Amino acid sequence: MSFVTWFKRRSRRAKLALIAVILAVGYLSYARFFGPKGSPTQYQTATVTRGTIVSSVSESGQVASANRLPITTQASGQIKNVFVKNGDPVSAGQNILEINLDQTGAQRAAAAWSSYLSAQNSLTNANTQLWTLQNTLFTTNQKFMNDAVLHNLPASDPVYIEENDSWLAAEADYKDQSNVIAQAQAAVNSTWLSYQADSPIITAPISGTVSDLVLTPGMAISSAVSSSNVPQAQTLGNIVTNNLPTATFSLSEMDVTKVKEGQKATLTLDAQPGKTFTGTVVGINRSGVVTSGVTNYPVTIQFDTSPEGVLPNMSVNAEIITQTKDNVLSVPSAAVLTRGGQTTVQVKSGNTITSVPVQTGLTSDTQTEIISGLTEGQTVVIGATTPASGTTGTSPFGGGFRFGGGGGGAVFRGGRGG
Repeated sequence: MSFVTWFKRRSRRAKLALIAVILAVGYLSYARFFGPKGSPTQYQTATVTRGTIVSSVSESGQVASANRLPITTQASGQIKNVFVKNGDPVSAGQNILEINLDQTGAQRAAAAWSSYLSAQNSLTNANTQLWTLQNTLFTTNQKFMNDAVLHNLPASDPVYIEENDSWLAAEADYKDQSNVIAQAQAAVNSTWLSYQADSPIITAPISGTVSDLVLTPGMAISSAVSSSNVPQAQTLGNIVTNNLPTATFSLSEMDVTKVKEGQKATLTLDAQPGKTFTGTVVGINRSGVVTSGVTNYPVTIQFDTSPEGVLPNMSVNAEIITQTKDNVLSVPSAAVLTRGGQTTVQVKSGNTITSVPVQTGLTSDTQTEIISGLTEGQTVVIGATTPASGTTGTSPFGGGFRFGGGGGGAVFRGGRGG
């Protein structure tokens, strides 16, 4: 059967559809070979500028210490008196509040006081023994000087040997007793701190301003113990000081070589959006800490001020300024291309694009210093967009046909079939 015979047997709708396909193929073929070849490349550009460029290291960490120290106790019972209120200035050791101890609290306080008195007695005995040993040292020294040195006895003489040894032994005992006294004094300090933790009188741990104290007479304070029945300190409030907060960060192997003590940093906290603080690098652990095969280097940054609302363990972000250069040429880092060991920048002059070799220097988050190869005011390419080739238009054969560009198919909107 011939095409003409086959075509005559088709419905009007089918004939129109076939004609539409033939016209679409012809139109697209014409547009592809004889139509416009696409829009020219569009370039995104920037200008070579002169100014200051800052290189920094970015890291996230946590506030390690804030300008506040907790008021703590291990005592238990009922609050009898509160001697201060929030906002009051206090000195270290000043009374904060008094507790009527319950039976458990009283027993712990009595035991702690007993240990303190025992340590005091040991210190007194150690000092008494020191005086005795000092007297023995003086006596043996004088005897040696009178019997051996004054009579010019030779070192091999038995009297010389005996009295010299007695003197040296007494000297050694005296020096050893100094260590015993130091140990006894440390025991006194330790037992006193233990007693303070269980004492019915709570004192300020440091000079500053009272904060977060929400206790009143009559309130109960429960005894807190660990799973092993060891008393645990509980916080009653805080003393705000003039100390500067610090934050800790972990630097990678690549970044730690750039950071030095004394470098400045900008700090932002998630808890205080929109605010930026300054700080200084005060310490770097260059030994590193290895975790799961990865080495990090802890660094500590101290705030330059004591801002309100900075609390321990808050998240903080730091930009550590590692190097700054003034009066230098720079371009956006996106303009710098490196291929085959050569660094270039594409310079746009009118409609001409030229690849220019450059020497780069310091790099910031967005800018790169240009040491040579460019001059201030030149236009450089930082990106390009090339539109897809093809055409988009309407069929010249009427509004019933619409053709998509770039190889798209024809869409037919036919009338009602006859």
